[in-house]
Amino acid sequence: MRHLTLPWVIATLTLALTACTNKPVQILAEDTDEPTPTWQPHNSSDTVSLGYEWQPQPGDPEFNDVWDRVLDNFNMDLTDNDRIAEQRNFYASRSGFIERVSERSSPYIYYIAEQIEARRLPGELALLPFVESSYDPYAYSPSQAAGVWQFIPATGNVFGLRQNWWYDGRRDVRAATNAALDYLSSLSRQFNNDWYLALAAYNAGAGTVSRAIKKNEDAGKPTDYWSLDLPKETRNYVPKLLGLAQILKSPQQYGARFTPVNNQPYFAVVDTGGQIDMSQVAEMADTSLSEVQRLNPGFNRWATAPDGPHQILVPVDNQQSLEAALINLPADQRIHWNQYKVRSGDNIASIARRYQSSTDAIRTANKLASNNLKAGQILMIPGPKGGEPSNTIVAAAPKPNNSSRTSHEVASGDTLWAIASRYNVGVRDLASWNGLDTDSPLSVGQKLTVWKSAEGKSPSRAVRDELRKINYSVRGGDTLNSIANRFRLDIADIRKWNPNSAKGKYLYPGQRLTLYVNVVR
Repeated sequence: MRHLTLPWVIATLTLALTACTNKPVQILAEDTDEPTPTWQPHNSSDTVSLGYEWQPQPGDPEFNDVWDRVLDNFNMDLTDNDRIAEQRNFYASRSGFIERVSERSSPYIYYIAEQIEARRLPGELALLPFVESSYDPYAYSPSQAAGVWQFIPATGNVFGLRQNWWYDGRRDVRAATNAALDYLSSLSRQFNNDWYLALAAYNAGAGTVSRAIKKNEDAGKPTDYWSLDLPKETRNYVPKLLGLAQILKSPQQYGARFTPVNNQPYFAVVDTGGQIDMSQVAEMADTSLSEVQRLNPGFNRWATAPDGPHQILVPVDNQQSLEAALINLPADQRIHWNQYKVRSGDNIASIARRYQSSTDAIRTANKLASNNLKAGQILMIPGPKGGEPSNTIVAAAPKPNNSSRTSHEVASGDTLWAIASRYNVGVRDLASWNGLDTDSPLSVGQKLTVWKSAEGKSPSRAVRDELRKINYSVRGGDTLNSIANRFRLDIADIRKWNPNSAKGKYLYPGQRLTLYVNVVR
């Protein structure tokens, strides 16, 4: 656990405490005078620190559906008024949304409900990611809030959610859930266990709520949530949560359906013992790469971070397969990834020699159409563990979704090209699945693994893309260049996506731009 110095916390909080907002709405400007928190944030180096060692526990036999368990833990006053009715009717009229989002929550909701119960917090909080992110761990806002709980970078740092080139703890559902519950618990204490005020502060910042309370006190007005003069988004925020809670309580009354989710752990935590490639995990766990990705959205690359966390989540039923395979995995068969910043004079061949990799592996891993590089460009370099010399370099091409595994026995006259053509897969992918380079010789009788998708398509390459559309409202001082830098985009792309709005030289405050952001970049 990393303890922060008081001055550092105060300085960080002046930028941070409006971190969490619902995804579809423009995030508010950051507060600048938040009180010093009383918590100490969790941090992780080799593992994700939760304050205790978590392993999945059997579900409560009293409930078959985890949503019934969430409902049983409701503890807020589900009052009713026009503001709540408006939001409740909004959701009820979009029953398909509730069904889709509850389905999307299925890998995570058991864990979240369990953590809420363990802290003796209101069960209604399990619905907060509906409001924040539609339970999308890759949700991304115009203010760069990320994950199901929508932390902005500064607040994520305060709560020990590491963010680097390899990993973003704001998208790690376990780490972010515990950080969010830390934050909510602290806000509840700050506002005398008034959960309406705590939730408003989670959305708008504690400073905004405190100022609204003081304003009403000075005017001799009530200081409950419903009486405060708060930003429009925050005035709707608590009613959204309460409206959803009322729908969960009486779904038939509102013509809604929450997708049933078994009241059992969905995932287990496996210690990997070091950096590991996602495609290796999928193969050893006998599951799909898409499932590994869905359970581990915190990783920005197709590999875990070199300096941790050295844990990965897999479905409970696949835990033993992965653990057994890891025990028997020789060190020289671990795929090791390096981050390399291209320098002037570099070329792919020289970089490949330096890391005992290959030009094909580097091009495949980074989706390079040619050997041309730019100074300052960041590359992922696959190679053997520890950089020891090796004649098998793996490009770690992921197996396709909905894929089947086939074993091919090399016959006389076979080449990688001929085998790849036969199975309609890429030569580089075939080589990477088998720890070969594209010019490696084959032996008669040699067994090769082939992953073939149901559509007969070759799988994607190793660089990850998670694109999310965001609607950005231009602020004072914004330029196309500053927006492009903030979201790591090209100005030409912004102009292409906004042919009418961004064709001129100047932007104006309030102008709306459509952006497509790779949230794992």
